[in-house]
Amino acid sequence: MTRHLLPLALAAAIAFPAMAGATDLPTPPRIIVSGEGEATVAPDLAVLTLSVMREAKTARAALDANNDAMAAVIAAMKAAGIKDRDLQTAGIQINPRYNYTNKPDGSQEAELVAYQVTNTLSVRVRDVDKTGEIIDKAVSLGVNQGGGIAFTNDNPSATVSEARKKAVADAMAKAKTLAEAAGVSLGRVLEITDQNIRPMPMPINAKAFDAAAGAAPVQAGENSYNVQVTVTFELK
Repeated sequence: MTRHLLPLALAAAIAFPAMAGATDLPTPPRIIVSGEGEATVAPDLAVLTLSVMREAKTARAALDANNDAMAAVIAAMKAAGIKDRDLQTAGIQINPRYNYTNKPDGSQEAELVAYQVTNTLSVRVRDVDKTGEIIDKAVSLGVNQGGGIAFTNDNPSATVSEARKKAVADAMAKAKTLAEAAGVSLGRVLEITDQNIRPMPMPINAKAFDAAAGAAPVQAGENSYNVQVTVTFELK
């Protein structure tokens, strides 16, 4: 019985690799194209960065003066309709300020002359038309350092979806043109990847705030949302 089984076992060992090799089909031809889409929308949210700096002989006095000034700014923000959830302290810094005197031996002597306290507040303005008014109130009440503004959208998903559709359509049009030029036909879509590019903030510095007479002249413009996609097609 052993003599009859041995040839069968050898035959099976030879057949299995042949069957496995039959499943290794060549990769079908494919084409990879990129597409871009853009959609614009008016901003519905302004994000302000407002800083108050106060200086005094002691850190305690500087902090007290800063607290009073920032409390007035926050009260004005709330009076203008800004909700608590849209007011956030972004940072507090306490720094000594020195005067340096050159000595005859070439070294320097440092004299502590004051302490500076800077408190930075982030403000989300949901009524964009009030942005200039908010800036004017903040500067009038003591905002005197830094300052920035960025216009954005609270929920840009619909605009991004529109841009994404345009990007896919652009990729498909490019793929069709290339396939026709090569004399082949497009098959099924094998893979799609995308990358969103959000609008960049447009900063306004403290000098622009200081120069404002009355409500600051602020233009919100439009936000542009760009999407890039990469699509892989099978070729027939």
